[in-house]
Amino acid sequence: MALAIAGFAAPSFAQDDAPRWSLAIHGGAGTIARENMTAEEDAAYRASLQAALDAGARVLAEGGEALDAVEAVILLLEEDPRFNAGRGAVYTWEGGHELDASIMDGRDRDAGAVAGVTTIRHPILLARKVMTDSPHVMLAGEGAEEFAAEQGIEFVPPEFFDTDARRQSLERMKAEQLSAIDVDVKFGTVGAVALDTQGNLAAGTSTGGMTGKRWSRIGDAPVIGAGTYADNRACAVSATGWGEYFIRVGVARTICARMQMAGESAQMASDAVMDDVKALGGDGGVIVVSPAGDAIFSFNTAGMYRGRATSGGTSEVAIYGEE
Repeated sequence: MALAIAGFAAPSFAQDDAPRWSLAIHGGAGTIARENMTAEEDAAYRASLQAALDAGARVLAEGGEALDAVEAVILLLEEDPRFNAGRGAVYTWEGGHELDASIMDGRDRDAGAVAGVTTIRHPILLARKVMTDSPHVMLAGEGAEEFAAEQGIEFVPPEFFDTDARRQSLERMKAEQLSAIDVDVKFGTVGAVALDTQGNLAAGTSTGGMTGKRWSRIGDAPVIGAGTYADNRACAVSATGWGEYFIRVGVARTICARMQMAGESAQMASDAVMDDVKALGGDGGVIVVSPAGDAIFSFNTAGMYRGRATSGGTSEVAIYGEE
């Protein structure tokens, strides 16, 4: 059974409780144990999560759109070197960075994604531009960056994304002939899902992928239906984990489909799909918001950087599985 988080029971809103809004965020899941974190590291991660949560909650509390709230959260996390997105992204085998992101609007299931970009400061902004200003859903590599230049998206030199900790992970991987899973003790992908006061859902995800990835590998984060999905009729989902398994299961879309077609709760559907991922050999987690405002987490790892805020006054972040 996937891990449903004690202390993070889903809030529930009656249909006449308006206006209402709900937000959930994540900064990756994996082998995150309390004994492996110093008090300073713990506090720093919680402060980063709370700042991102507050940014998204502020948009929603002021009557803003779910898409804007999702973007506000991810923009901050892409700037934070503690997470594997934007600054702080993991290194490819060749020693560079290849960034992926996606965003989806639950109103009409419009979506945008980018994969393998190397000089875009905020991939989530480019993903949204693909959604709003192109006829396509996903752009990759040089073509995505050509489109970014036409749209006035901010570029940075590749070394902008460098961090010592991520470089050491790559060096250790090569020296000890380890797999990406051995050095990526956590999947630092970031994401957010939101319900706004107009009843609209949105989801977004951004990542640097897996340490030492080769051959322009792309995981689930930019794949609509795997790492990201939003549909006002069902739910909004953002995932983090071992991308190959999340693609094979179609994690995000499957959760929404179970909720829409089988009438399962967000928690029930998420736990069942994460069990499926685990049965295949994969791990990670998801955040989900339902049209009723339920904000839930499900993961099959030791921990997950996560947070939740609602119009009912909830505002909380957590790291470890037992919280």
